[in-house]
Amino acid sequence: MKASLKACDVVIFGGGGDLAMRKLLPALYHLEMDGLLAPTTRIIGASRREMSAEDYQDKVRVALDEFVPASVGDDKVWSQFKARLSYVSVDAQKESDFARLNDEQIGGDDRDVVFYLATSPSLFGSICSSLASHGLNKDRMRVVLEKPLGRDLDSSRAINDEVMENFTEQQVFRIDHYLGKETVQNLLAIRFGNTLFEPLWDSAHIDNVQITVSETVGVEGRWGYYDDAGAMRDMVQNHIVQLLCLVAMEPPGRMDADSVRDEKIKVLKALRPIEGANAYTKTVRGQYARGVIKGKEVPGYFDEEGSNPASRTETFVALRADIDNWRWAGVPFYLRTGKRLGQRYSEIVIQYKTVPHSIFSDESNRQLQRNQLVIRLQPEEKISLTVMNKVPGASEGMNLQPVDLNLSLTEAFHNKRSPEAYERLLLDVMRNDATLFMRYDEVEAAWKWVDGIMSAWNQTSERPKEYAAGSWGPAASMALPIKDGRNWHDY
Repeated sequence: MKASLKACDVVIFGGGGDLAMRKLLPALYHLEMDGLLAPTTRIIGASRREMSAEDYQDKVRVALDEFVPASVGDDKVWSQFKARLSYVSVDAQKESDFARLNDEQIGGDDRDVVFYLATSPSLFGSICSSLASHGLNKDRMRVVLEKPLGRDLDSSRAINDEVMENFTEQQVFRIDHYLGKETVQNLLAIRFGNTLFEPLWDSAHIDNVQITVSETVGVEGRWGYYDDAGAMRDMVQNHIVQLLCLVAMEPPGRMDADSVRDEKIKVLKALRPIEGANAYTKTVRGQYARGVIKGKEVPGYFDEEGSNPASRTETFVALRADIDNWRWAGVPFYLRTGKRLGQRYSEIVIQYKTVPHSIFSDESNRQLQRNQLVIRLQPEEKISLTVMNKVPGASEGMNLQPVDLNLSLTEAFHNKRSPEAYERLLLDVMRNDATLFMRYDEVEAAWKWVDGIMSAWNQTSERPKEYAAGSWGPAASMALPIKDGRNWHDY
């Protein structure tokens, strides 16, 4: 794989910004460490600020010292990486500045080019137009778009249409870093690489599916940005909906970009709309108030700097989704995400049905639990399967208790470093593999479903329900599965 990787130029617009320094450049540095960058691959930072290549290299080194563990890498690796780094001052709103990219011979000698737009989405269209004006939109050139892609269906279409005036769908990579996580990709391996699970992956065997993305942090000084987005736009429309698609999709004919994405779009189109009065029975939204997390008092949403007490933006969402197709008819998908919750984790829970008839004693029946597959995405990456097992001992009779069969990726592959999501995704862009990226019709279908929910919310004067920081959200969210005779995995 290393030998087949073609050299390319990676140009990062917003190259001096937070995303570049925290995530993108550390990811590229790890690829350097692992020998996954072709010898002549170049990395070019681009932003408005005037800066020399040497100053940019110094800035990157400071970021790597902070965001790459000290135990990895060495002076030789840094020396190799530093030699790849250069910088171009480009104002994204000045088309004439893009001539400087040609001065750097970006894409020369028929090299592939990756333009990573780590900027505001409002600049995506103008950047792509300016690139095209300077001949930087050839077939071997690709653009990576960071989220958020709009704040509703109409604005998303406007951004995508602007980009696609100058680049084809095959050249556009819409990134969702959740899809780069090892455990998310393992979901595909579990389903389609084993005969054990897929025959039991349907409404005949599964009672419900739960997807939770829980955060302990608040808005962290970004109140204005977050209030314009909210939990539905920030997490549900992209991360959580993408996880739902991977859980629910049919087996693709092959493991390539369009085959996988064709199956995901079928799931999105089968999602039952949540509109009008349904929004009040199928969704719960909340805002965090003051509370305690890990023994420390934390402020409420309206205690944060820059807040507006009139805001109705949700910091928490729980909802029941239904997929109207043969495989999933009658199986609820409970989705949940929020800030300032009791614990930080992301997981997918596949809850199987009870055994149709128990042959065991009353005591054992009281212990009898349903099989459960838990796929933990963060903070640790692991997979566990709950099964019933006999309690050891001759005097115990046939007493049962649940036991977890655990697969820890760290323990199973102790000699393998688990890569960060951006490492895998950046490598895929360089390889021109779009399997883990979103297609235009996926983005549209997700927004269409989410817009229906948000439209229903906007038609009422009801405010989000308050919940204490450090709790698990509003009480109404606990009741959401209880109404169906079920519980969240935590309870």
